[in-house]
Parts: sequence; structure tokens; C-alpha cells
Amino acid sequence: MSNLNLTSTLKSNQSISVPQLGLGVWKSRPKECFEAVKSALSLGYRHIDTAAIYGNEADVGAAIQESGIPRSEIFLVTKLWNADQGYDSALRAIDVSLKKLGTDYVDMYLIHFPVSGKRNESWKALEKIKAEGKSKAIGVSNFMVSHLEELLKETGTIPAMNQVEYHPFLQDKELKEYCTEKGILLEAYSPLAHGQKLEDPRITQIAKRYKKSNAQILIRWSLQAGHVVIPKSKNPDRIRENADVFDFNLSEADMKEISSWNENFRTCWDPTTVD
Repeated sequence: MSNLNLTSTLKSNQSISVPQLGLGVWKSRPKECFEAVKSALSLGYRHIDTAAIYGNEADVGAAIQESGIPRSEIFLVTKLWNADQGYDSALRAIDVSLKKLGTDYVDMYLIHFPVSGKRNESWKALEKIKAEGKSKAIGVSNFMVSHLEELLKETGTIPAMNQVEYHPFLQDKELKEYCTEKGILLEAYSPLAHGQKLEDPRITQIAKRYKKSNAQILIRWSLQAGHVVIPKSKNPDRIRENADVFDFNLSEADMKEISSWNENFRTCWDPTTVD
């Protein structure tokens, strides 16, 4: 995947194209979130990822409206929080999110976490949400292979996307292969490992050769690996830097080298412990 640009998309199994690079807004406080989304859209980003639990859906919606960019040109994602899981509560939750976002549909609605005893009923609600046009596509987040297998046995719709923590230091290759086999897009959140590995000398050595920042090397690796990538930032300069990754290609040797760094280094919650 070398011929990439800021408008590059990946086709999901639900016949919807997902912009490969997006902006994540986790931990962005309302005013910060508003400014970050405005900045990203002005730079050419067309994929914004939020969630009910982030508390900033209203600011995401306000920034989209103020941008003047047609809603149809922006890929908007939000997520069903754990406390709202279950069939009826999920149907209520999407309406609350849509009202806050100021739109009558999202492009992707995700189950945020595989809550035991509720995730399958939640997925049935998402199928109804999709059928009603409130979301163009539906998917999951933090689902491991066991959760996906259970879901496919219980329901009739394969998720369009699985959003999981994924970076060179946390590579669940079994999960990636399973998603590829089922046509599920793998979306990498925390592609920079929350900055905890940014100063790794191996990244620095590669970054110097390409005259790029360490963060840009990690983002480019994820893009070339075929992931949807949503680095989060509230800093306009960093948002610009994160998108400045389309004027170079990592060599096959460097891709192979970076892909050998897995150490199961998880920086967020651990869904592997959920039955």
C-alpha cells in the first residue's frame, strides 16, 4: 500500500468506503475537541472518530457544521458505551448520540467494548439501527477473535470494522488474520502507543533516514500495513504532522523490521480478559 494520500479509503464488507487516516478525539475536552476537529477538517481530514463516553459528541457536531464541508463528505464514527448496552438501551443511545452530533445518521456505529451477557443483544440493536438508516455501517471495538466468533454464530451481520489498540509493539497477528479472512477492517487506535514508545532508538534511526518524525514513521507503518488509523491529538501542529505522511514510502525491509517489534505492550484496557 504505497500509493496513498489523505483521501485514500478502504472498502468495508458492508460496501462503505472508510478514509484510512482519521482524527481521534478521546480525552479531548469540549472546546479543545471543537478546535481540533475544525483544524483537522481544514487540513483535509475527512474521518472523525468520537464516542458517547468521550463527552464531546456535541463539539464534534458543532465543528463539522461550522466547517462548511457537506456532511456527506465526512466519515463520522461514534460508539455505544458499556452502560447503554442491551437491545432497547442501545436503540435509545444512538438517538441521544445523533442529537448531540446534530446529524440524522453516522457513517459507522461501533460497540465500544465486548460486555459479557450484553454484546450480542447490542449487536442485534445495531443491525436494526443500520436497517433504519441511522448508521450506514456497523462494527465493533476491542473485540478479540473469541468475541467475533461468538458474534458471528449469534447474528447474521459481519462487523464492517474492529477498532483495537494496534501498533508495532502490540500486534495481535491472529486477530488481524481473522479480520482479513472475514473482510473486517482493522482500525488501529493508539497507533503511537500513547507516546510511551516514541523515543525507541530503533524508530529514531529509521526516522532519521526518511527525515521524518518518529510519530510519522509509526503512522506510515500502520497505513502501509493496511490498517485504518486514528491518531488522536488536540494540537493543530501535531494534527498537521500526523497527516504529513504521504510523501514517502517505508521500504519493504523497514516494514519487515518494524513488524518484528511486537512485545504485547498494551497501553489501554485489556479485552483479552473478557470471557
